[in-house]
Amino acid sequence: MKNTFLFIAALFVGSISFISSTEKYGLQVGETAPDFELKNVDGKMVSLADFKEAKGFVVNFTCNTCPFAKMYESRVVALQDDLKEKDYVVINIMPNDTDMKPGDSFDEMKKRAKDIGYQYYLIDEKQEVFPKYGATKTPHVYVLDKDLTVQYIGAIDDNPQDADAVGVNYVMNAVDAIEKGQSPDPNYTKAIGCGIKVKQ
Repeated sequence: MKNTFLFIAALFVGSISFISSTEKYGLQVGETAPDFELKNVDGKMVSLADFKEAKGFVVNFTCNTCPFAKMYESRVVALQDDLKEKDYVVINIMPNDTDMKPGDSFDEMKKRAKDIGYQYYLIDEKQEVFPKYGATKTPHVYVLDKDLTVQYIGAIDDNPQDADAVGVNYVMNAVDAIEKGQSPDPNYTKAIGCGIKVKQ
């Protein structure tokens, strides 16, 4: 009887472990991204629904302090400016716990946005948005079409360290594909950056 009970208990624990290990985290390509309402560095609340005429979005989870995020700042501003002409909106979101990373505080975000030229730099203060998207790094990018369908997830381009040596700009390629009515190829790459600092 005891052995039977232990066997059943082991099966139960095993099934819980299986469910946990197979539970999906975040968005997949082809799924619809959730909207959000987060505070921008200008103090205004911003959501995707605010941009009625947008043809798509680049949602970039980033921060002030990660060396990889810093390497990409000028490239993100260039994307912001280039894509504005195509009616795509680049929205940067800072997901880190600011108690763990004081350099990512809202006041520091405001200074950084002014210095580098981010138009939209939102704070995920309650850390509710990045898990819904599935972001794990800074930077971590999601390219959405006008219907908020996820078309691409991953890195901005193929060379974090050297902007002059970039061979493939994944984000621009994804936008170009969407513009042509095609699916981006690749539609997924591994995000390279610092792990998001989650409140304990």
